[in-house]
Amino acid sequence: MGKQDFLDSSNERMNKQLLFTANIDKMTSVMRRTMLIDKSRRENDAEHSWHIAVMAMLFTEYAAEPVDIGRVVQMCVVHDLVEIIAGDTFAYDAEGNSDKEDREKAAADKLFSEIPEEQGKMLRSFWEEFDAMETADAKYAACMDRLQPFLHNTLTDGHTWVGNHVNRASVEKRMAIIKEFMPEVYDWVSDNIDNAVSKGWLNP
Repeated sequence: MGKQDFLDSSNERMNKQLLFTANIDKMTSVMRRTMLIDKSRRENDAEHSWHIAVMAMLFTEYAAEPVDIGRVVQMCVVHDLVEIIAGDTFAYDAEGNSDKEDREKAAADKLFSEIPEEQGKMLRSFWEEFDAMETADAKYAACMDRLQPFLHNTLTDGHTWVGNHVNRASVEKRMAIIKEFMPEVYDWVSDNIDNAVSKGWLNP
């Protein structure tokens, strides 16, 4: 069975919502570089989005400014939807990131046009706010997006760092938003960067 088996309702708006819901199931097939902590396989986009949404509910006490956790969770679950079309771009892939913005904008144009207009605008606004990283809510969501794979690396012998020859400066640049917005958490991050370099997981 598949989308071709979808039985239309008499409500065209509902049809769009149901088909969009079916479409975003594809997130479970978008594989990321991050290894699951049990090292059994790589995680997918849906797992990552769920994970950071739950994390967002736990770490608000370390945020430099008050955040609206409801909005943050919405950003977390929406931020990678465009990767259904654009694919995942590894954070430390300079070549892949060179055209990421254009690819993801084109994907957003297509994806968010598939649901009722006001809902498409709502989801897109969360996606755009997350990417801009200007509001307190977006900064906090971005912290979660960076902290989760970092934690995984510390618990999987630096799996994605080692396999992609990542260096210390690149990780520090990636984690800069945590240094700015969650300085107490960054103290832990910094200790783990030192540890990763000492163990050879990160290039100096």
